[in-house]
Amino acid sequence: MGDKAVEKRLCQRFRIAGATVSYRVVRLFSSGSGTDEEFCPVLDLSRGGVRFLTQKPLKFKSRIRIQLTVPGERAPLDLCGRVRWSTFNTGKSYKYQAGVQFHPYGLEKGQNAPQTLTRIVALETKFVEPENPVGPTEGGGPVA
Repeated sequence: MGDKAVEKRLCQRFRIAGATVSYRVVRLFSSGSGTDEEFCPVLDLSRGGVRFLTQKPLKFKSRIRIQLTVPGERAPLDLCGRVRWSTFNTGKSYKYQAGVQFHPYGLEKGQNAPQTLTRIVALETKFVEPENPVGPTEGGGPVA
């Protein structure tokens, strides 16, 4: 038996139509203002991280600051994390996909604010799609 089918993520992913990410890679001697790229489409999100499209490749383990904008929300969510992967997005208008793992939530320096987790949980509750249980017919049709 292969482990390929086992989901390693602990948090449920969900999609939010129209959500975007603006980001800045944290550099040792940076001014701390501005963004590297804006309005990158979000593919999916969880309490633990985000997957989005980008025009630029992101370096593995780079520290990154993200502003996540969600349609209908008053203010964007400010998050920090690390790039876990970046890959070429063949034949698409955005050249790359990237995955960022959020730093832990807490009150210590470098952590994401606990209120941000509360907002993500509220978004998860609102946007997560219920799983369709497969019945005895395997086709999902009505059972006589």
